[in-house]
Formats: sequence, C-alpha cells, structure tokens
Amino acid sequence: MLEISKVSKIYDGKVSYQALRHVDFILPKGQFVGVMGPSGSGKTTLLNVISTIDHPTSGEVVINGKEPHQLPSEQLAVFRRRELGFVFQDFNLLHTLTVRENIFLPLALDGVAVKKMKGRLNSIAPILGITDILDKRTYEISGGQAQRAAIARAIIHEPALLLADEPTGNLDTKSSRDVMELFRNINREIGATMLMVTHDPTAASYCDRIIFIRDGSIYNEIYRGEHQNDFYGNIMDVLSFMGGDSRDVSTIRN
Repeated sequence: MLEISKVSKIYDGKVSYQALRHVDFILPKGQFVGVMGPSGSGKTTLLNVISTIDHPTSGEVVINGKEPHQLPSEQLAVFRRRELGFVFQDFNLLHTLTVRENIFLPLALDGVAVKKMKGRLNSIAPILGITDILDKRTYEISGGQAQRAAIARAIIHEPALLLADEPTGNLDTKSSRDVMELFRNINREIGATMLMVTHDPTAASYCDRIIFIRDGSIYNEIYRGEHQNDFYGNIMDVLSFMGGDSRDVSTIRN
C-alpha cells in the first residue's frame, strides 16, 4: 500500500544536511507501523515526505499505487485530502467549530452531501466513544476527547493511509492508553493502514511492527508477537542499543 524506495532527503544551506539516507520499506494494506528513533534521527522528515509536506531529494514514494510527488499542485492537494488522514500531537481542531463540524470539515471541503457525512459519522462515533460530545465546542472537552475527535476527522473520509505524529504527546497516561486502544481498534475493525511516529515505547507496543531510524537510515525492524508486554520489552532493548538522549523515550513499563 505504501512503498518507500531508496528515499533520501538533503537540506541545502551553508552546510548541507542529509536527513534521510536511502530509506527502503513497504507498508502492506491494513498494517499498523510505528517509527521510532532519537531526536534528529529523521523520523519527522520521513513522515513529512510520506505526507507530501516535503519532497524527497531522490527515491520514490508510492501510496495506493500513485506517486503523489509527481502530481501537479492542484492534483496533489486533492490526493492529500482524499487519500491521507492526519492525526497531530496538538489535535489541530478549530475552536470556533463544534466537534461535529470539525469532523465534517474534510468531507465538506470535498463537497460530500450532508446525508453521507452523517452516515459516516454515525458509523465511527460509537467506535471512538464521542457520540455524547459531538455538539460541544473544543474548549468544553478534555485532551483525550479532543484527540478522539481529531482521529474521527482523520478517518471519516476513509483515507488509504492514516498518519499520526506523536498522537499521545500531549496526553496523560490514561488518555494515552485510551487513544492507542482506539488506534488498535480502528486498525482491526476498519482495516485502516496506519503509520505513527512516536517517542513513547508504550504507544509503540500497540503497533504490528516498529521501524527504528538512526542518522537518517533504518537501524532495525521488529514485529509484534502474541504478547504486548514482550513486544514492549523488545522495543526497549532496541532503543537501549540505539543510544540517544534519555529524554527521547519514556521509561514507564506496562
């Protein structure tokens, strides 16, 4: 579903900086993948390239059979709006709108009929546990509820690929676990293909697979087995071998 082939990214300046070095991996349809690594390892650059916010210096990005970086700007905007879903650390909800209106926004921009919008929201709201807050403003709900609303907005248009950037970064421990349970349910019940950048090994332990990046290159990959606690331990082991700033990862075990 997502194919990354020999992707490199070099930022030019007084001193050139290579943020990504010949990155290769495939994300099959329906898989939930986490990307981890120390600060400055290239995680955010990789996410920006996949999300078409940034362009690779070399290599190819193929999403759902298309190469978005080869599209003209207008077609790229449509591709991004229809094929990609985004969940951010800061939620990025509009405070002047209700939760319902925030969730409807991607569909409204695409000219989807109101009846169809309501049908899609009615199908996902119970899964996300947001039915009771749809008519509230964003300043009337908790951080965990805001992130649930942001997830609903990201998946309501049924994107080919859901991208999450530190989705638990601004949440407390309970809200973080609740959000990751939701991600896992979305992945399993809706079959969403998901890629998440995170520093949090507990959040990462909900994924099917973790790609570790260091110095712009893939350092290691591990897959989840039957037991989440064992997977968490394996994640911590790889992170300890990778090194980096101790502030880059959480030290709380399951």
